[in-house]
Amino acid sequence: MPRFSYRDKIALITGGSRGLGLEIARQICARGSNVALIARNPDELARAKTDLDRFATEVLTVQCDLLETAQIQSAVQQTLQRFGKIDILINNAGIIEIGPIEHMQLKDFDRAMRLHFWAPFILYLLVAPHMRANGGRIVNISSIGGRIAVPHVAAYSASKFALTGFSDAIRAELARDNIFVTTVTPGLMRTGSHVHATFKGDYAAEYKWFDWSRKIPFASISVERAARKILSACRRGKPALIMPWSAYFIIAANALFPNLTGHAMKIVNRGLPPRVSQSGNESRSGAEVRGKK
Repeated sequence: MPRFSYRDKIALITGGSRGLGLEIARQICARGSNVALIARNPDELARAKTDLDRFATEVLTVQCDLLETAQIQSAVQQTLQRFGKIDILINNAGIIEIGPIEHMQLKDFDRAMRLHFWAPFILYLLVAPHMRANGGRIVNISSIGGRIAVPHVAAYSASKFALTGFSDAIRAELARDNIFVTTVTPGLMRTGSHVHATFKGDYAAEYKWFDWSRKIPFASISVERAARKILSACRRGKPALIMPWSAYFIIAANALFPNLTGHAMKIVNRGLPPRVSQSGNESRSGAEVRGKK
């Protein structure tokens, strides 16, 4: 494995304006990298840039909707025009919609697939050719939901499975060009995702169980620790990163005893909120649901 230093590298981070993406940006800037942050919200991007300006590195923010191919192309072009290269691509952007499958629609699955699979695929097509001359790193942040299907997050799980499969598939092929791909499979992270998630069905009940699950100490990981582990795995060109330790146990149990896991998920689903009337087909944000509790 060739030595790799973050100093003077250019990192393109999707979903870099808050949460895990912003924490990765902080830590990678502290290591001497320059960053380009891609996100939809201009106000969050402005706050992120102010946060990162304390580091002696360059920060480019690009407003971009990753559901739109033309905007992805423009974001990559702006990054290359500013820095001349991209050494590290971190596909972090994500959404999660929670609720019974009866309330999910085609548009929910389409949006999840476009953000979690097609956007990283398009970014790979655009960025990989620029990495082939000097090598690079690609980090695809999937989820434990991309290894084990979880009830009430069908669209999220399906799209994360697609990302995991794609990331694992290209790893061996890109290695010959000195491009190292890391597939990250985190469990629950304490990032405030419950506020930015969307909910369907019995909004208050769905919000309650999701908010409770992210607080389980042994099943979740802090965003600061997660970012450190991700950057360490990226630097080493590690093929896969699973965190925390409880995620290893769950994934291993599913691989060894898939039928048992399947029955366990049925039991879990019985404890989750049931479907409601068609009024539950409308999506509501976690912030909105929390405000009405």
